Amino acid sequence: MSAEHEQQVEVEEPVDGVHETSEDPVTAEEQAAEEVEHDLDELLARAGRADEYLALAQRTQADFENFRKRMTRDVAAAEARGVGRLARELLPALDNLGRALAAAEAEGEAEGHLGAGVKLVHDELLAALGRVGIAPFSPRGERFDPNEHEAMAQQPVEGTDAGTVVEVYQQGFRHGESVLRPARVVVAA
Repeated sequence: MSAEHEQQVEVEEPVDGVHETSEDPVTAEEQAAEEVEHDLDELLARAGRADEYLALAQRTQADFENFRKRMTRDVAAAEARGVGRLARELLPALDNLGRALAAAEAEGEAEGHLGAGVKLVHDELLAALGRVGIAPFSPRGERFDPNEHEAMAQQPVEGTDAGTVVEVYQQGFRHGESVLRPARVVVAA
């Protein structure tokens, strides 16, 4: 063999484990660039999954916060319904204590032991209702409102505008903004 032929054979042998062919010449730099591009694609895919997990965690946190707020509102509403229901059951007893006090005053016994005892029970019951947000109202002189008052009668009253409450038969009670029991009233005609 000649020297030229030997040189050609040496050139065709692998260099650093990379076979160079005339069809697909891949250099070490191109291979490194492909690996970097592959690694970058993998990192971007991981970052995308991380963003998905972050969004899922944020949605879950928002859902839990909404659930907590809804439960707080539901518990408060249930408590208000329970307080209102109990108060409506106690109001007739409170009315009877008020009538007993009025009868004791009419007979002059309001200052006696029995009258003082009835007044004490009446006042304690009113205070207990007040502590849970229940307050009485007596609308004498106010404009009649069918949402808050129950008209028991109408009568003409001189010097009073029609539709004005002139007498209160039974006081009403409110729990916050809602009316537990409307006031029973007489309205000017």
